[in-house]
Amino acid sequence: MLSDLVNRSQPLRADARVLVLGGGYSGGHVARLLRALGTTVRCSRRHLDGSEADLIFDSATGQIPTADDLDGITHVLSTIPPTTEGQDPVLTHLGSQLRERPLIWVGYLSTTGVYGDRRGEWVSEEDPADPGQPRSERRHACEQAWLDSGLPVQILRLPGIYGPGRSVLNSLQTGKARRILKADQVFCRIHVDDIAGACLHLMHRAADGPGPAIVNVSDDCPAAPQDLLLYGADLLKCELPEEEPFDVASRSMSAMARSFWSENRRVRNTLLCRQLGYSLLHPDFKAGLQDCFRQEAQSRS
Repeated sequence: MLSDLVNRSQPLRADARVLVLGGGYSGGHVARLLRALGTTVRCSRRHLDGSEADLIFDSATGQIPTADDLDGITHVLSTIPPTTEGQDPVLTHLGSQLRERPLIWVGYLSTTGVYGDRRGEWVSEEDPADPGQPRSERRHACEQAWLDSGLPVQILRLPGIYGPGRSVLNSLQTGKARRILKADQVFCRIHVDDIAGACLHLMHRAADGPGPAIVNVSDDCPAAPQDLLLYGADLLKCELPEEEPFDVASRSMSAMARSFWSENRRVRNTLLCRQLGYSLLHPDFKAGLQDCFRQEAQSRS
């Protein structure tokens, strides 16, 4: 719950000004945390249709923040995905302006998909990227562009993102959940609270100098998707969908869904949680789903 994260967090220094480029599910959550702690935040979307957004950034229509919009910015977080050609819109349109500013920290939200399929084995930041999907290849190209940008960049590699309104609880409630069984398949995930918490933690650490270039932001518990369904159904006191063997279920999957199921890896968070000292608010899917359940129950009351 964001209030729990706020209560245990320390604000940035008084003169900090944060630019969040891409105020969607994750970026908007970071903006809300920082604003709750009293930090000045500018937050962009393609349209000013979100409660967190006060700035338009839409490279497709040429609506780009101006130099005045970036005035005084000390920290930047980009959640904006690559173009279909694998270019990064932020670096293309704002890279030169960002390099002119004395930035303390720049974060880029990427994906653990850049590790590719590891057949269920563990991966850490020391393992080379080996993207197996075109979308992951584009992400890896953008990672490299950020690392070569001359900016004080940290790449945050994220697995599946969930949280209130976007979890297995919602798919169970809407009847869209599928109980697909594939031997030894696991997925990694991270609660949106811990994305915001990790970003703030890394911003604080950057005040002492550059940190590691790449950081995995994942919870402690890679798990089979059916384990989440079982736990979610128990929380909701609802029926489980029928079991579907993967070989049968895959025939009706989209190409995107099949590509997700084609990769299997466990992502280590040792660097973030042990070496850099971040304490997860939701260390496993049970804690995270309990939070989603509580928040959604409160929103209905």
